[in-house]
Amino acid sequence: MTHLPAGSSAKDGYDLWVDPDSAGWGYSALRVLTLEPGGSRALPTGDSEWIVLPLAGACTVLVDGETFTLHGRADVFSGVTDFAYLPRDSRAVLSSSGGGRFALAGARCTRRLPARYGPASGVPVELRGAGGASRQVNNFAAADSFACDRLIAVEVLTRAATGPPSRRTNTTRTGTTNTARMSRAWRRSTTTSSAGGAAALGYQRSTPPRRPHRRTGRSPVRRRRVDPRRLHGPSMAVPGYDMYYLNVMAGPGPLRAWLISDDPAHAWVRDTWAAQPTDPRLPLYEAPDA
Repeated sequence: MTHLPAGSSAKDGYDLWVDPDSAGWGYSALRVLTLEPGGSRALPTGDSEWIVLPLAGACTVLVDGETFTLHGRADVFSGVTDFAYLPRDSRAVLSSSGGGRFALAGARCTRRLPARYGPASGVPVELRGAGGASRQVNNFAAADSFACDRLIAVEVLTRAATGPPSRRTNTTRTGTTNTARMSRAWRRSTTTSSAGGAAALGYQRSTPPRRPHRRTGRSPVRRRRVDPRRLHGPSMAVPGYDMYYLNVMAGPGPLRAWLISDDPAHAWVRDTWAAQPTDPRLPLYEAPDA
C-alpha cells in the first residue's frame, strides 16, 4: 500500500502506530496518542529517541527525573508548539489534565542524548517554494535547528498545491525512510478558522519506491492518514481547505541531513518558482517571542 488509511494502523491504545518492524524499514517511527482529560500514558523509549509534539492540547512529560510542561496549541493550524525530546533507554510518562492529541516522532539511534525541552519560540518558521507551490515549514527538529542522533522531523503547511514529486534521503542514499503523516485538511477563511470535519478534502499522489514514473493516481485525503513511501506528492490543498503534514525521517548516514531529489519527470516545475512571489497568505503564523 502507498498509504495507511486512518484507523488501519491503530495499536495498543494509540490512534496510529508505525515503526520499523511494522513498516519494513530501518529507522523511523510515528505514533499518535489521544489522551482524555486527566489521562496519562507510559512510554518506554527502547532503542529509539522520541519527540513528543502536541497536535492539539497541552501535556506534561516526565522523563529521567525531569518534568517538562508542554503548553501545546489549540490545533496545528493555530500556532507553533513547544515539544519534548526523550532519549533512548528511558521511561517517560505523558499526562494531560485537559486532554489532547499528541504525535510521537521516533528513530532508532545509537547515542543517548539528554532529555530536553524545545520552546515554541525556538522553532524556525521557514517559507519555501513560490506561487501555488508555496509552503510553510516549522523546523522544530530539522537537522540544523535541534540536536538529535538520527531523527529529523518538520511540520509543513500549505494553502495550495505543492511542488513536484520528490523524495528525501540521507547522505548515504541508502536505507532511509520517510514517514509523512497527513492530517485531514481543515476549513479556514480570512476571519475565522474551524475544523472542516467530514467535508474537508485534499489530494495526495503516492508512487512506490523504485518506480518513479509509474502513475498511481490521486488519493483523496478526507481523514488523517500515513504515507510511508519515499516518493510522494504533489499534495493538493483544494480551495477553502488548508493542509498539514508531519514529516519524520531517519537513516544510517554519518551526517544528519536531507538530500532532496525531485521526480525528474516533473522537476521543471521548480524552475518556474524564480519568477513567482511567495503566497502572501503565508505564513499562517510565526513562532512566538521568547
